Amino acid sequence: MRRFSASGLIWALAIILPVVSLLSMTLGTVSISLGELLGAASHQVGSNQVDTILFDIRLPRILLAIFVGAVLSSTGAVMQGLFRNPLADPSLIGVSSGASVGASLMIVSAGGLIQTGALLGLSLVAVGAFVGGFVATLLVYRLATSGIGTSVTTMLLAGIAIAALAGALNSLLSYFSDNDMLRQISLWQMGNLSGASWTKVTIMASVALLLMSLFPRDSRALNALLLGESEARHLGVDVQAVKRRLIILTALGVGVCVALAGLVGFVGLIIPHMVRLAIGPDHRWLIPASALAGATLLVVADTLARIVVVPAELPTGILTALLGAPFFVALLLQQRKEI
Repeated sequence: MRRFSASGLIWALAIILPVVSLLSMTLGTVSISLGELLGAASHQVGSNQVDTILFDIRLPRILLAIFVGAVLSSTGAVMQGLFRNPLADPSLIGVSSGASVGASLMIVSAGGLIQTGALLGLSLVAVGAFVGGFVATLLVYRLATSGIGTSVTTMLLAGIAIAALAGALNSLLSYFSDNDMLRQISLWQMGNLSGASWTKVTIMASVALLLMSLFPRDSRALNALLLGESEARHLGVDVQAVKRRLIILTALGVGVCVALAGLVGFVGLIIPHMVRLAIGPDHRWLIPASALAGATLLVVADTLARIVVVPAELPTGILTALLGAPFFVALLLQQRKEI
């Protein structure tokens, strides 16, 4: 049942996100007042230390959280529409599990090179994660595609099989790892934005802007697919082309996210589902609203990760699960009572 105006929710989130981001700039191991922040931004007040903390550490991390959250949530909304299942998420096409294997393989095989080796400013772990995610998605797509088209059901089953295989490969790699490698694998799989840099922000922003410009073009096709594939074809939708395009874009977006931030769970599942409960299934509104809500959630989660156990930091993926899962369960219980 719809409870909110779609445009009203988008406007509210568009206001909340900058406010949350501004507040996040002031919080951390070193507290910075709003006055110091505004002074540093206008170059009137501030020290080199404050400038470094604000613009070299916190701002890239916040921007990375915004773009990662937006991409994970918008791709989750697209996958839920494509699979016609409100509990689907981008991991169903194998990208997350493949990325995990790629990252673990680089950690185990590259050894000391992972700290020094780089490609386009990214660590070898990030490159391995992206390649692994894309290869896994390609494999799932090929298994689900035949001469008559791509079966969503087969894709779901193939994704489950690839995820199981990836889990086995990860366990095998962990078995042959030493303690240092095991810790690196574990921390990467928890998801973390502490390694944010302007290079990562630039890459993530480019991908996010690409997806945000292309996804809305398929909003009407996704709305038609909610009626079923046969009905969508009768309405003039090239179902096979839409599936292929959306899967490629989702693999690109999620692959870059997990390469740069690790496995940040629940965002692609919880946020689109909550937004759908609030404003309905129209993808013309659902995709942008999910992107804004996902960005806001990840900024909040990453801020809490920085301040909950000061001076240490919690992995961001843990906070997204702790914040999102209980609220998600509460929403489902509330919905069940209303039925």
